[in-house]
Amino acid sequence: MAVDNSTEDIHAPGPQLNLIDIIVITFYFALNMAVGIWSACRASRNTVSGYFLAGRDMTWWPIGASLFASSEGSGLFIGLAGSGAAGGLAVAGFEWNATYVLLALAWVFVPIYISSEIVTMPEYIQKRYGGQRICMYLSILSLLLSVFTKISIDLYAGALFVHICLGWNFYLSTTLMLVVTALYTIAGGLAAVIYTDALQTFIMVVGAVILTVKAFNQIGGYDQLEAAYARAIPAKTIANTTCHLPRTDAMHMFRDPYNADLPWTGMTFGLTIMATWYWCTDQVIVQRSLSARDLNHAKAGSILASYLKMLPMGLIIMPGMISRALYPGSHIYEERKGLSLSLPDDVGCVVPSECLRACGAEIGCSNIAYPKLVIELMPTGLRGLMIAVMMAALMSSLTSIFNSSSTLFTMDIWRRLRPSAGERELLLVGRLVIVVLIGVSVAWIPILQGSNSGQLFIYMQSVTSSLAPPVTAVFVLGIFWQRANEQGAFWGLMVGLAVGAGRLVLEFLHPAPPCGAPDTQPALLRSIHYLHFAIVLFALSSAAVVAGSLLTPAPQGAQIENLTWWTLPQVLPFRAKAGDGQTPQKHAFWARVCGFNAILLMCINIFFYAYFA
Repeated sequence: MAVDNSTEDIHAPGPQLNLIDIIVITFYFALNMAVGIWSACRASRNTVSGYFLAGRDMTWWPIGASLFASSEGSGLFIGLAGSGAAGGLAVAGFEWNATYVLLALAWVFVPIYISSEIVTMPEYIQKRYGGQRICMYLSILSLLLSVFTKISIDLYAGALFVHICLGWNFYLSTTLMLVVTALYTIAGGLAAVIYTDALQTFIMVVGAVILTVKAFNQIGGYDQLEAAYARAIPAKTIANTTCHLPRTDAMHMFRDPYNADLPWTGMTFGLTIMATWYWCTDQVIVQRSLSARDLNHAKAGSILASYLKMLPMGLIIMPGMISRALYPGSHIYEERKGLSLSLPDDVGCVVPSECLRACGAEIGCSNIAYPKLVIELMPTGLRGLMIAVMMAALMSSLTSIFNSSSTLFTMDIWRRLRPSAGERELLLVGRLVIVVLIGVSVAWIPILQGSNSGQLFIYMQSVTSSLAPPVTAVFVLGIFWQRANEQGAFWGLMVGLAVGAGRLVLEFLHPAPPCGAPDTQPALLRSIHYLHFAIVLFALSSAAVVAGSLLTPAPQGAQIENLTWWTLPQVLPFRAKAGDGQTPQKHAFWARVCGFNAILLMCINIFFYAYFA
């Protein structure tokens, strides 16, 4: 039974866009297209290396910006803020954990990938293990994950944001962004993607800083955040439940390992397994590092991305918490801040009818935390800038996925189906794949509109925990254990797929119950957190790889040389651009600079973890 603690209907439509906002959005799109066209003209797009790896001549700063922008799509803007509104700061661990895995990418994985002279991740697996079945399986799995998780989540989040802020039809807003995004991705390849990502990173950070400052001003500064969040209790609640109450550990990163929403054990170990898959083996991310001019630029790019990944705590997650406390408007908060509770019945709603009114989903509306903050707090002009920021986030993520997916299909599937295909044919197929992805993505929108995911970001991580750990196991063992062979890797993947897919099916058949409803989920879902399940799945897959490898013949020498950590050449290929003044001495100097920054970065990361422990 719902309990109504309010005395009036305070829901009102937010401010609407005016001409200045529209001009800002239009200018953003024009600037974005100009950068894409410039980079397309600048880059060599008529070779496979030029189109898919930007000629392997990228410098550190666009690589770092692109790594950050590719991971901060609209799904993360919406999802991180929503999870912050629902549960507090702990979700920042998903961002801060990237520090260590990005350093592992640059210092461990990229040298091996460069040494193996590969373009795609399945290509490395094919060289390391031999055979075709693992390579083909990983290519197909990556494509499916791209279409049905990455693209679908970003499209849903972007459409949700535009729908709330602009009132546009889901199809219209999403289709327009898809078309603009695809135009320069098809035209310019990876170079266009990386340079536009760099522009969009700048826009995202500037816009998010402005919104964060205004949000903190509304609640009286950072010192008031904890108190304001603790008062964010909805006016209408469900009797005899506590799901409407903000978490008492909302300001802490390390939470109870048994009953917490994000247990510290899972956030430390399970998350690292999932993050290793994303940052070190996923084509979308690794492709940026492989485009580096040399290893120092790849390392510096990872360091820059790691520094940027420290920002979402203050620029996305805390504003999400503030949104729950403030909405439906600062004037309401000012009138009621002396009371024991505020009335955030949109972002913090728990009654299904209220949630349906606020966002169209019965299970909760925390996903609208960030767009509500934008539409309520940002003044004219800046509101248009923030909408441009969200469009930038969506387009950054989509460009990365489009380009990397076309690379996977072209290099790992089409080239095997047509070994005689020339370079012109491969380039044409790569561009056509993007067009097909657009069609599938648009067709997927009705399913996205019917999605009732309570926390978009947590949903995304839950799916990853069921599919990524076996892939991580195969890559990690392939790099660090020379005895791992094709038979062991294949059966490790199959065991992991069977167990992970089984849990995933159970999650879809038995979703989490809404507030006040009995929990009828199987014990496997209730008793094993998805982050802990990632640890179990990684261990099972690793055991299968080890057992299968030991029971079958050892790999041949060609499958080990230059392909594992223990067989790396002393000197990696060094690509210096003519006229850039690089010498071995300068190369060594910048290597030391990268090493110093890596140590400094880890110290900063540890400090923040300790501060918010």
